Amino acid sequence: MSAPAAAAPLRPVLPLHGVARVKNVLSGDTVVLLGKQVNGGKPPEVVFTFEKCSSPRIASKGNGHIDEPGAFPAREWLRTMVVGKNVAFETRKQGATAGDRVYGLLFLVNAAGQRTNLAVECVKLGHAIPKIYEQKEGEPERDAEDPAVIYETALKEALQEAQRNQAGVHAESPALVRKIKNAGDDFQVLQLTETVPKVTANGRCKCVIEYVFDGSRYRCHVVDPQLGDLQYSSFTLLLAGVNSPRLGNTRGETPVPPEPFSDTARSFVETRLLQRELEITLHGTDKAGVCAVGTIHHPRGNIAVELLKNGLGKMSDWSVRMMNPMDVPALRIAENGAKRTNTGVWHNYAPPQLSGASEIIGQVIEVQSGDTLMVLPAGQAYDSEAKLKKISLASIRAPRVGNERMGRADEPYAHECKERLRVLCAGKQAKIQVNYERDIPMGESSEKRQFGSVSVGKRPDISEVLVSEGLATTQRHREDDEKSPRYDELVAAEAVAKSNKKGLHSGKPSKKGSINDLSDPRKAKAYSGSLIRGGNLRGIVEYVFNGARFKVYIPAENCYVVFAPNYIRCPQPSPTPGARPGTRPAEPFGDESKRHARLSVLQRTVELSCTGVTNGGVMVGSMFIGQGGQRRDYALELVGAGLATVDQRKIDYGEAPKSIVDAQTAAKANKVGIWSIAQPEPKAEAPVSTAKSAEQSVSIRLCEIRSGNHFFFRVVGDEAGKVMDESMVTFTQKNGTSGAPCDVKIGKAVAALFNDGSGKSWYRAKIVERRGAGKVAVLFVDHGNIAVVNTASQLRPLDMSLGTERVPAVAKEATLALTITRPVEEDEGLEAAHMLQSMAWGKDMTARVYGTVEGKMAVSLLDGDKKSVNETLVSDGLARVAKKAAVDALVSRMVDGNSVVKLAAELNVAQEAARKTRSGMWRYGDVGDDDDDYE
Repeated sequence: MSAPAAAAPLRPVLPLHGVARVKNVLSGDTVVLLGKQVNGGKPPEVVFTFEKCSSPRIASKGNGHIDEPGAFPAREWLRTMVVGKNVAFETRKQGATAGDRVYGLLFLVNAAGQRTNLAVECVKLGHAIPKIYEQKEGEPERDAEDPAVIYETALKEALQEAQRNQAGVHAESPALVRKIKNAGDDFQVLQLTETVPKVTANGRCKCVIEYVFDGSRYRCHVVDPQLGDLQYSSFTLLLAGVNSPRLGNTRGETPVPPEPFSDTARSFVETRLLQRELEITLHGTDKAGVCAVGTIHHPRGNIAVELLKNGLGKMSDWSVRMMNPMDVPALRIAENGAKRTNTGVWHNYAPPQLSGASEIIGQVIEVQSGDTLMVLPAGQAYDSEAKLKKISLASIRAPRVGNERMGRADEPYAHECKERLRVLCAGKQAKIQVNYERDIPMGESSEKRQFGSVSVGKRPDISEVLVSEGLATTQRHREDDEKSPRYDELVAAEAVAKSNKKGLHSGKPSKKGSINDLSDPRKAKAYSGSLIRGGNLRGIVEYVFNGARFKVYIPAENCYVVFAPNYIRCPQPSPTPGARPGTRPAEPFGDESKRHARLSVLQRTVELSCTGVTNGGVMVGSMFIGQGGQRRDYALELVGAGLATVDQRKIDYGEAPKSIVDAQTAAKANKVGIWSIAQPEPKAEAPVSTAKSAEQSVSIRLCEIRSGNHFFFRVVGDEAGKVMDESMVTFTQKNGTSGAPCDVKIGKAVAALFNDGSGKSWYRAKIVERRGAGKVAVLFVDHGNIAVVNTASQLRPLDMSLGTERVPAVAKEATLALTITRPVEEDEGLEAAHMLQSMAWGKDMTARVYGTVEGKMAVSLLDGDKKSVNETLVSDGLARVAKKAAVDALVSRMVDGNSVVKLAAELNVAQEAARKTRSGMWRYGDVGDDDDDYE
């Protein structure tokens, strides 16, 4: 047995008499009446047809979208008469005998109370044919007072009048026959949107809203004769700037429920727009090109604004971009009002909860990218990087800056955008209105980033400047995302930038060329001449390494340089995150000095005067900050604040300006910065013994050169050396060249195998370092060289009689007294080592021994009557003279230090000559503080 059929839904039953509002007109004889809303539900609707009247059939899918003659004029007449108005009705037939509609009479009542029978008027104008009852022969006469007879009589008279006047369907000329063209089938929507502005004076077309799908989507029928073949076309319109809740779909296997407030939004629009003839401005089409996007112009207001004001829709950012920017603020104000009062779809809305203050006033310390700033809030001391607030510009996207480590290049115009933002706000006071926060992924973790509108000076929003110049674009937000309160201004600015083809919208590549990076020492030295001759140069500080070392971009030379102010030295700051192991730890006030530099000069325009370049490729000279009466010497400011010290060598040589020395003296007296803590005593080399030594002269021969001033030697004629060489030959003959197990400890004396070119042999050695599994570095104590050997095959225990406790090392370690050279890995360091080799290797040299410093003999080397090797290296610019403190320390260890004082004087004269003639390391100018690392 089959299941019973579902009962048909109950239709509302109309009373015999009443008043209702006409929702829409289906044809010349049929309307839809709208009842009153009951208990907040949907208002009842009834299809109402004139009794005993028949109008031509309107175009539909069933008749090929073609009207019967006169159908459209009939429908239009009735539409203009009654749509949206209250009419009186009399019910004549309804229920089972009437099918899906009600039959009766409709009356339009004027202000005086006079009623017009619309059915009779329709017949009189030729828009309908009456169905008149013909009395059959033999039937009794009908009562002339019967309302039905009166109605039929009126219809007959109306028909006769229409026929006499040849009105409507009775006209001799054929009545209008309309063939509806449907978008997508008969024409493309894009064709319509392109045609309207060309053929209409105001860019609008007249349409009738035929159907409302939901609050922001309608079917429109073009009635404007100016559109020619596109007149009587039908298309779907999306209301620009608004997205209303969808009604859902209850059909199909997976029904979609309606969204909240969808019925309310639809009824709201039907009451105001359905079957009204209105002007529409078409802005374009949706992404698929299926629907037109436009604005409806109603004599009594803007339906989009009303929907938003009543919380029956949300702003649609993608369609807002198509609108006239002047029309957008009204929409945003309406939506914000609905949010504020929790109306309609915003009934659960709550403003974004911020983790910090909603308004920040402070100084912009750094521009990290084209849309991200670091700000120091006003009233807070910059005593930690944690005090800075990272702020991103709300609702815009700047081109991303590249990352060399990750192999990612700059996006087009990334450099220009960041530079423009730097000019706008770096170092300036700014007011930030925080609009929302986002969790930004940062590798395995995330950070909560604040997004806001930043105003600087007279500019209410610097984001608008970037967007208007085509250096950034507006962010495409999701519907429920928070956005900048000036989002519409940003969209308008972007539209102007696009129309003017600026920046990113020009279709041209960015003009950023390659910048010459002079951080490489070789390139820095090669280009230093032009920088020194350039005099005062303007530069932009790109990065702060410490309080007195910067990466600077010099636009006039199109280059990056590493720059350090002359005469001063800053304490070392804390290592940056991710710094390589072995980085020097922070020194007192190193971080304070670096923060002062970030606060004062980072990303600012400074004035540089280059005077030289160090061997490390660092340009040195003077740096001035500020302009006009506020122009000041940065080094003087830093020293005066106790955040840097004056290089003692510059003071000793009388090179440091008096002003900067006085600033340091004042800082010391006031105990500010570095001088507020106890200062360590100058590091002096401790002698091996407390007894003072006398100068000795000894004949030596070099056996190992480590650098230009560091070597090992043997004393000529030392019998211990001959005996030890013979003993190790005997040891080799006795034990062969195979290794043997031994105790591997740092400092342990062992026998190590070495091949000097004449064959493998054992030599005395001391283990100095472990080098991975099964390998150690050893120092051959009788020759001074170091080698890495295998612990299993190249080591064996040393006989007790050969131990270094009984027979001291034959090779003595020494340095050239009062000289400083570069490591052999650098050019001047290698040249110095080569010069030492050429002057002293393979020769018997005279060594004047002044004492021992840190376990090494301090000597001067002489070859007959020639000047010392020490002085030769200094005069050729391959070595520098040690500080005065080192001279004093060496003098203090000697019985008579006059010879050391004399040597120091000779070396200083040679150094001054080398500096004046630009020899060796002085060829590029003065040598900066980075040479201190090699003392």
